[in-house]
Amino acid sequence: MTSLPSILGGLDPTSDRAVFRQIADQLREAIDRGRFKEGEKLPSEAELVEHYGVSRMTVRNSFSVLQGEGLVHAEHGKGVFVRPRPPVRRLASDRFARRHREQGKSAFIVEADAAGSHPKVDSLEVKEEKTSQDISTRLGSVRRVLARRRRYLLDGRPVEFATSYLPLDIARGTQIAEPNPGPGGIYARLEELGHHLDHFEEEIRARMPSPSEVKTLQLASGVPVIHLIRTAFDTAGRAVEVCDTVMAADAYVLSYQLPAT
Repeated sequence: MTSLPSILGGLDPTSDRAVFRQIADQLREAIDRGRFKEGEKLPSEAELVEHYGVSRMTVRNSFSVLQGEGLVHAEHGKGVFVRPRPPVRRLASDRFARRHREQGKSAFIVEADAAGSHPKVDSLEVKEEKTSQDISTRLGSVRRVLARRRRYLLDGRPVEFATSYLPLDIARGTQIAEPNPGPGGIYARLEELGHHLDHFEEEIRARMPSPSEVKTLQLASGVPVIHLIRTAFDTAGRAVEVCDTVMAADAYVLSYQLPAT
């Protein structure tokens, strides 16, 4: 490792900023500049104590700041490491292109292939149920739906879980109601049923996860989630599916192309 004085500066005794925050600022800047790379171990508590002339508790508080920002994670008995950057670039303009469905690929498989990762669905539940008021409204005031819940993994790591809600008059008794909907996923089956897809509407927000989401996605401390609700419309203007998805924010980059006019 390069010597710390060449990577990290010193403390400013005239600053009103707390010492532990000054240390966190310097470590953050070094990470952003690539002086500490993805997966690399940060200097130990002892090394930072010696470099800055501070207490171990001060250094630990600095690490806590970076963990809260999702920049680093601690491994018991090993140290503190720089978290990997998001491995998957989700291209909104391409992920639901019809050519992928015609090739028998779902959007998740397309993204995993582009990232060079191995995709897997490790839990799946398909059932008819009464829907919430929000989903009902989005689907045109339906009362009951077919719900498809699944968790997605990349290279063995949980990265998102999603629930698709479809009107029963469309999905009941079709392959969509089967655990494996077949090549191209449920969108391919919808089009085979005559519901040719016209467009999608997405609502996205970032937030901190609930305890159950932390458990389901095995999130490290301080990592937020991306909550996305997508509605699919056919060429007749009917909403044929609502997908409620929660993604680990450190696993994705959302990429959009917007028209200039």
